[in-house]
Amino acid sequence: WILVCAGLVFLMQAGFCCLETGLVRTKNSLNVAIKNFADFSVSGFIFWLFGFALMFGADVNGLIGTSGFMYGDSEGAWGQAFFIFQLMFCGTAITITSGALAERLHFSGYLIIVVIISSFIFPVFGHWAWSGKQLGSPDGWLGSLGFLDFAGASVVHSVGGWVALAGVIVIGPRSGRFGPNKIEIQKNSIPMATLGTFLLWIGWFGFNGGSTFAFTDQVPGILVNTIVDPVFKTVV
Repeated sequence: WILVCAGLVFLMQAGFCCLETGLVRTKNSLNVAIKNFADFSVSGFIFWLFGFALMFGADVNGLIGTSGFMYGDSEGAWGQAFFIFQLMFCGTAITITSGALAERLHFSGYLIIVVIISSFIFPVFGHWAWSGKQLGSPDGWLGSLGFLDFAGASVVHSVGGWVALAGVIVIGPRSGRFGPNKIEIQKNSIPMATLGTFLLWIGWFGFNGGSTFAFTDQVPGILVNTIVDPVFKTVV
C-alpha cells in the first residue's frame, strides 16, 4: 500500500510540471520543465545520500538523526517502502518552491535552493516533527511535545511555501505586475495547466492515503475527504 501511494505521489511531479509550464509564458516553458525534472533528481540523490539519515536516523536530543546514510538494501521491506515514500515527500516540498519562483530565477540559482532545502531545511524540520513516526514513538523535539502533522501540511507544504516566500521577498515584485496599470502574465496553455491540476488531484490520494502507513479502516474516510473537499471548494 505504501509503495502504491508513493507511486501516486511521484505522479504529482508530472502534475506540477504540466501546471507550471501551462501557466508561464511560452518562452519560459522549457526552463520550467527542466527545473521540475532537475529538482526531483538532485533532491532525490541528496535525500538518499544523507537527507533521510538526518530526518529519520538515530535521534540526538530531538534535533537531528545520525544513522542511515546512503540508505541501502539491508533495511528490510518496510524500511525501504518508508524511505521511498518519504523521498517523494522531499521532492514535493521542493517543487512547491519551483512554482512560486517560475520565470523569476536563473537555473543555477534555483539548483542552489534545491540543495539547501533537501540538505538541511526539509530533513532537519522533518526530524523535529516526524522522527520516530515510522516506529510509532516520536522522538523529535516537536513530535515529543505533541505536534501533529498527518500528511505534511507543515513538513512538506509549509516548508516549500516558506522558502518560496523568502525567495520572492529577496527577488522583489515583477516590474509592472501590480498597480492600476498592471500587466497580466500570458498563460502558455490552459489545457496543460488543467491536466496538471487533475494529476495533482490524483496524487493527493497517495499523499493522504499513504500517510496511514497501512491500508487501515481510516483510509476510505481519508480519501472521501480528499475528493470532497476540493470539489466543494471548486463549486463554492
